Amino acid sequence: MPQLTSTATDAARSIVIYDVTRIVTRALNAAPNGIDRVDFALARHFLARSAGERGALICTAIGPRLADPDSALETIEGVESLWREDGDAGEDEVYRAVVAALLSNGSTRASMTRVKRSPNLSFLERNWQAMRRWAPYLGRPTGEAPRGAIYFNVTQFLVDRSWYLRWLTARPDVKPVFFVHDLLPIEAPEFFRAREAMLHPRRMSNVCRCGAGVVVGSQAVAERLRQFAAECGRPELPICVARLPVSPVFSSRAEPPAALVGVNYFVICGTIEPRKNLLTLLNVWRALARDTAPPKLVIVGKRGWLSAAVIEMLERSDALRPHVIEAGGLSTPGLRSLLAGARALLMPSFAEGFGLPVAEALAAGTPVIASDIEAFREVGGDAIDYVDPLDGLGWLQAVRDYSTPQSPRRRAAL
Repeated sequence: MPQLTSTATDAARSIVIYDVTRIVTRALNAAPNGIDRVDFALARHFLARSAGERGALICTAIGPRLADPDSALETIEGVESLWREDGDAGEDEVYRAVVAALLSNGSTRASMTRVKRSPNLSFLERNWQAMRRWAPYLGRPTGEAPRGAIYFNVTQFLVDRSWYLRWLTARPDVKPVFFVHDLLPIEAPEFFRAREAMLHPRRMSNVCRCGAGVVVGSQAVAERLRQFAAECGRPELPICVARLPVSPVFSSRAEPPAALVGVNYFVICGTIEPRKNLLTLLNVWRALARDTAPPKLVIVGKRGWLSAAVIEMLERSDALRPHVIEAGGLSTPGLRSLLAGARALLMPSFAEGFGLPVAEALAAGTPVIASDIEAFREVGGDAIDYVDPLDGLGWLQAVRDYSTPQSPRRRAAL
């Protein structure tokens, strides 16, 4: 397959201008999602003070401008501190609340446990500190970008706007490289809001039109992007497959938290949205609720879009109330600690571009039960216990098998 051979070689001697526009906006969120974790990891790499000459770009009130890389790095550190990414799980109030809910007798609850980080005064103050330096910022003209630099955009933020990329036309010596996470809003628009299904083709068209190269996280995405690029008149677009970086937090096995040893629970991680197939799991748990000692399910992720049926079940089901915990705003260290004690990570998705939580769980030594889809096969190979996303009875049996003490099926997955 085509590789970013010339671009990668140039990167060794060219300055990389990293787009930090989306990073600056993330101070408005209580916790990172998967794209955030990838964006921040790559930004830290390319903006590190040890990296020598480096550059940053941000969208200002007067359009895209060159930014001070040290200020960009300080913002990254500020937002990560805001998210408690640099602390222990025990410092995360959401994690502590989830542990308390796992240890509680759920049958006494008046409503399902929903935990999320509260935007208190301390949060708002740190939020302002992370963003204030950029409010009046005008930066330097993009015309001052070093000759032969590489512009790297990891999130496609604002790439649907042609004006945002117009400066590259005036600087043909600057090589634009984009990270494309997936083409799912094009391939499966029924899982997304109508606006997203409209904007993503525009983003991908702009990427194919002006990109010197593209980085993707899986071979599956590469193949789909190659087809799309050919339709856009760029069949020769260089595409490099590079696995998404997993946070160092997940890089070693950890013992389960003492408080959770022996607690029977599972974790699903991701925004509550249609393609995550959470409705299947909730129906599985409705069946499990009839068992003598059903496991608990921790949903790690915020509420997203087009999921009214899921939210109705979460808020109104008496059967689910004692056994399901919804956790929004959980820090990465908190997620790592929860995974360490879980019977397994559950990922029943209909579609994924990569599946970062799967890679994180496998790196940390947590068993994974996941949909038998191409993206997960590529990430996990034989290390995953696969179940068809439409096989509700198969998911029910898998959860029951993994819940059994000294489960042979679970031991085989470790």
